[in-house]
Amino acid sequence: MEAGRLLAVQLLSPAFPTGAFAYAQGLEWAMDSGAVRDGATLARWIVDVLEYGSGWSDAVILSLALQDGAHHGALADLARAMCLTAERFTEVMEQGAAFARVAAGLMGADASPAPLPVAVGRACAGLGLPAAEMIGLYLHGQALALVQAAVRFLPLGQGEGQQVLADLAPLILRLSARAAVASEDDLGGCAIGAEIAQARHETMETRIFRT
Repeated sequence: MEAGRLLAVQLLSPAFPTGAFAYAQGLEWAMDSGAVRDGATLARWIVDVLEYGSGWSDAVILSLALQDGAHHGALADLARAMCLTAERFTEVMEQGAAFARVAAGLMGADASPAPLPVAVGRACAGLGLPAAEMIGLYLHGQALALVQAAVRFLPLGQGEGQQVLADLAPLILRLSARAAVASEDDLGGCAIGAEIAQARHETMETRIFRT
């Protein structure tokens, strides 16, 4: 189990080569518009994404994908349906394809493309770790990727960015525990601001991130 835990940390790190550094889930537009402008507003944005937006949906789909006998094809359809913008769809699919390809080389997992939470669940199901732990690592990686995007865009120091991430720990643990026992009926969200930001990001003339 200890070896599996280390492998899970490796697989779910933003440093794993899925291209996560190139995506920001609409956060770039939010920063450009001034909606996110400092550590406090960044923290509120990430909290909403994790609890009410793509973070929660991904967590539930990942939880279902980790279960014995999971129908990964059907879950992939659900994951695609949860993408409300073209950019979000591209992000989930391209990162998932990259994850599946690299994970297959490391552990002999299925290399076929799949949305990111499905690809992660499919590859990590056999690691022998509690679902809540793997979901927590996934959400932590998603939050860290957004923090890193903000550090690159805002006048936000590395130290303040790390404090934002550390303060998210109780929320990540709570959401992970909920998602670990969730069903398809628990899918859904209401992070309208984040969805609007993703859609408006598509029309920005100058941008650093792909989403």
